[in-house]
Amino acid sequence: MTQLSQDCFAHGGDLIRLDDALELMKCRLDVICSVETISVGEARGRILAEDVIASRAVPPHTNSAVDGYAVYHSDLDPNGETEFLVQDRVPAGHPLRGRAERGQALRVFTGAMIPEGSDGIGPDTVIMQEDCRCLGNRVFVPPGVPKGANMRPLGEDVAEGEVALTSGRRIRAVDQAIATAIGASRLHVYVRLKVALFSSGDEVCEPGSDLGPGQIYDSNRIILFGFLRALGCSVTDMGILPDRLEDCCSAIATAAQSHDLLISSGGVSVGEEDHIRAAILANGSVDFWRLAIKPGRPLALGTIRVFDRVVPYLGLPGNPAAVVVTFMQFGRALIMRLAGAEEPPPRLFPVLAGFSHQKKPNRREYLRCILNSRSDGQLTAQKAGQQGAGILSTVSAAEGLVELPEEMEYVAVGTTVQFLPFGEIG
Repeated sequence: MTQLSQDCFAHGGDLIRLDDALELMKCRLDVICSVETISVGEARGRILAEDVIASRAVPPHTNSAVDGYAVYHSDLDPNGETEFLVQDRVPAGHPLRGRAERGQALRVFTGAMIPEGSDGIGPDTVIMQEDCRCLGNRVFVPPGVPKGANMRPLGEDVAEGEVALTSGRRIRAVDQAIATAIGASRLHVYVRLKVALFSSGDEVCEPGSDLGPGQIYDSNRIILFGFLRALGCSVTDMGILPDRLEDCCSAIATAAQSHDLLISSGGVSVGEEDHIRAAILANGSVDFWRLAIKPGRPLALGTIRVFDRVVPYLGLPGNPAAVVVTFMQFGRALIMRLAGAEEPPPRLFPVLAGFSHQKKPNRREYLRCILNSRSDGQLTAQKAGQQGAGILSTVSAAEGLVELPEEMEYVAVGTTVQFLPFGEIG
């Protein structure tokens, strides 16, 4: 007796491993965004298009790290208290007028510029005011203060001419601060990636509308819109494509004329009413469309050709949990590649499995999990609930994904597994 297949994708050709798909994507695609110049204050979340070179050192002069007294270390008595006449007072932003005298102390404040001496060499040690004893215009310094104490040397943070920020970096708030500190007021960044976002399927309806029999609200577009905005994309919501091939072909061709990347969810499986893959082929080509991962096998990467434009197309699965997994593991890398970002893949953290699990070999599997801490401080992962590809509630309940590699077939309680926090995709 012939046994019916329980795998609805078993007859669609060979599955491609995730790592192979990522490598293929990198070989086929490159940065497609142009470059613009913007102010440092507007640059958060943008991607640098060229290195930022320090035009000045940070700090631009040797200065005091504390409120205290600047002296020449060679003037200190190593065996007892040293008495100094206080030559002058040097606040931050008000350099000393004149030269620092040997055998005397300067009253300095945090950030105050350390002046040069008559021989071109200035004081080399600062003693905190709390450690000193003062009497009128004289200060008494205790022994044992190391040379160079409480000093911030010229260029300690960033040297003049140094690469302060590298091309491909997504700019954070602290990067804006560094750029400002080295004297940069404007930065060359890639223009935001323009993404057209679709959903697909007659069963899918806009949030807030009245549902008919067999219909559901479109949660995938909400998920993807948030992911894309978090990655700095400029997103156009193209709505829901009906299950008609001619409508899908027309909408895809139109969107490709004015966008850098097209993304849709649903319609890339093998059903008679799944038209996205056929629409991609009608307008261009498909590089691959089935990944060896769970959840998320039906995924299409292709290109759309309209006039003189060649636009990448990413067709994601229709099930919401599969959308999250495939976007985290493939969509994010694709977007970073096209947008010009040079970032390492999301970090995985070793934890202990608090569950047992059987899986098929030769595919990578992702389980939605939460973390618990044992009494010894070791983190353990527990399944957040049911793991079906269409179950969105466990995505919401989970803190991230446990990744089970292709070669693994069984997970026992206590096995070390790799955990990917959801926060790593932003």
